[in-house]
Amino acid sequence: MTTWVDALEPGAPDIVAAWSGIDEDSQIAVRRQVRRRAGGGSADRIVPQLAYLASAMTAVVERLSDVDLGRDGGEEGWNVAQAIGHVCDARAGLSLAAAKAAVGRWPQDAKGIVPGVPGPADADRATLLRKIAQSQRIVERAARTVAGHETEPCPLEHPLVGQLRCGEWLVFAGVHDLMHLDQLHAIMRR
Repeated sequence: MTTWVDALEPGAPDIVAAWSGIDEDSQIAVRRQVRRRAGGGSADRIVPQLAYLASAMTAVVERLSDVDLGRDGGEEGWNVAQAIGHVCDARAGLSLAAAKAAVGRWPQDAKGIVPGVPGPADADRATLLRKIAQSQRIVERAARTVAGHETEPCPLEHPLVGQLRCGEWLVFAGVHDLMHLDQLHAIMRR
């Protein structure tokens, strides 16, 4: 593992461990790692870890210049601002989906996840910092609903991991954060 991940592990041990399944390049490995860390009662343990990752994302954004935000973001031709906006939308959306499923309010006409939806290309640092904070507030609110329902199924379908349980989506939101933090750290090293 790289140094930046090692630095995050004490504050997000379950999420970092689940993310390590990505290195195996196996959907099954990721699902197993996520499931192992998302059983009953896990929402209360995972939320502070997601907050820790939001702080790590904030620290990255604070180090980037406005010019950096317009540079290649490492995915599908997006710039850095689009990648960070995407992360914010995804963590909020995955958490909200888990909360809806946890209380039996899953929309009958809900579609699966559409991967590869970028955030705004022209987002500035202040906008991205607000989006990160907002996404964490949504995560926290959604996790309060998921608490006690972590092992309930959630019909949301993701192309990488398929369907997960409600608590598993909270962990996977963090795995997704780390996937993009990995890209951002690679960009900053260049």
